[in-house]
Amino acid sequence: MSTPTSVDLPAGVRRTEIRTGRGAFAALAAQPVHGVCERETALLVPGYTGSKEDFIAVLDLLAADGRRVFAIDMRGQYQTQPGDYSPESLAADITAVAGTTGARHLLGHSYGGLVARDAVLDSIAADLFSFTLMSSGPGALTGPRAAELISTIHALSGRTLADIWDTVLEPQAIAAGVPAVIREFLRARTLATDHNGLLCMASNLLSAPDRTDELAKLAALPMLVVYGENDNTWSPVLQEEMAHRLGASRVCIPGAVHSPNVEAPATTASTLNSFWDECESVR
Repeated sequence: MSTPTSVDLPAGVRRTEIRTGRGAFAALAAQPVHGVCERETALLVPGYTGSKEDFIAVLDLLAADGRRVFAIDMRGQYQTQPGDYSPESLAADITAVAGTTGARHLLGHSYGGLVARDAVLDSIAADLFSFTLMSSGPGALTGPRAAELISTIHALSGRTLADIWDTVLEPQAIAAGVPAVIREFLRARTLATDHNGLLCMASNLLSAPDRTDELAKLAALPMLVVYGENDNTWSPVLQEEMAHRLGASRVCIPGAVHSPNVEAPATTASTLNSFWDECESVR
């Protein structure tokens, strides 16, 4: 479960709703506190069990570079309404949001990386200046994390989210020393997330094909693979290999695990701003 360190919105960040032909998506929108938006818009997509709040720590840092930045809840996550959770439909959602916001830089975190990748391959590669995979892999989860996800599916199949929060997630958060205000947010997010969406997305995570070779054919689209040096979901070695297969830039964030946007926000924001600026300079 992705856990932000704060739910207070920085200056220049506001809650909003992005209305598209495929429905409305809850979002956080950031813009520079000083100056104007001189650079291209970025769209950030969260991972499984995540939400737009996962990016709170980096939004103002990214916007300070002179750009608008949007972070969304995907279909069925937290404050976005449920719907169709097929990979094709979720990718179409990202395409719709990118079109409405005018985003030219697309970033997907973890499972959001797989969804965003499908959107790139299915429709929007020509509209982008860059694509970033953050703590995401080439395909389905394997190994210990896959086993954990299968256990999660079994738990979801027979229990309510309220029961899982009370008996499993909240005790884990307390044991990890998560502050009460963050626990209250996590509770609200858990209970608001669509139960069926969690099941379907978990199934997608366990069956996602490796589309790296397809993505590598988009040689004109600059790509970045960024991950924590201690990532415990897709291994750093696997992500390094994926970057090599893609011919993508690669950055390993020191000290971070699976959420560099939370665990090392300053380094992560600097990495993204530098990459995005470089991509725009050659257009």
